[in-house]
Amino acid sequence: MPHQHRPAAATLRPDHQLIAEMVTTGARVIDVGCGDGALLDVLARDKAVDARGIELSREKVNACVARGLSVIQGDADRDLSDYPDDAFDYAILSLTIQATRHPKTVLENLLRIGRRAIVSFPNFGHWKIRKGLLIGGRMPVTENLPESWYDTPNAHLCTIYDFADLVKLVDAEVEDAFSFNARGKRLGIKQSIWLQNLLGEKAVFLLKRKH
Repeated sequence: MPHQHRPAAATLRPDHQLIAEMVTTGARVIDVGCGDGALLDVLARDKAVDARGIELSREKVNACVARGLSVIQGDADRDLSDYPDDAFDYAILSLTIQATRHPKTVLENLLRIGRRAIVSFPNFGHWKIRKGLLIGGRMPVTENLPESWYDTPNAHLCTIYDFADLVKLVDAEVEDAFSFNARGKRLGIKQSIWLQNLLGEKAVFLLKRKH
């Protein structure tokens, strides 16, 4: 089935652009929580990957399939355990881990089914959020976290520090990492984690198992 309305890499979300750069040509990839399939579409076209996806929303699954993408309906918390070890070269989870019920288990499964895991998430340690809490005394509503606290899907918001601690807890190694702002301007792994945690609105980590 021919692909329809295929996005150019330059129009991707900033985290998707970074993730696409991290994936090697011809790799086996699963995108967990793949949404409308924009990232999978670009990876299949530009990196010739074997692209698979899991998405919770039936409407989004149907939209992906209509564009010729191999996407099934599934839940990151429940369904990753069904996949065998090392089934993929990359297991991707973009802006989704904070909405899962069991982030540690999800990350462990990503590292089990993928030789590498790529995870992006909003950084709750960004200075605008700190300022909002300090001055306003309320849970912040920002461009990157637009929902009110009672209406948000994000059950487990974290900072870059928090995620780095989780990476150590699951015995994984950081191969690359960036924090970035809404325009995609990035701070690389060579920048101090303190600076990334303060200035980065979102972050993306490329991980692999230590053993």
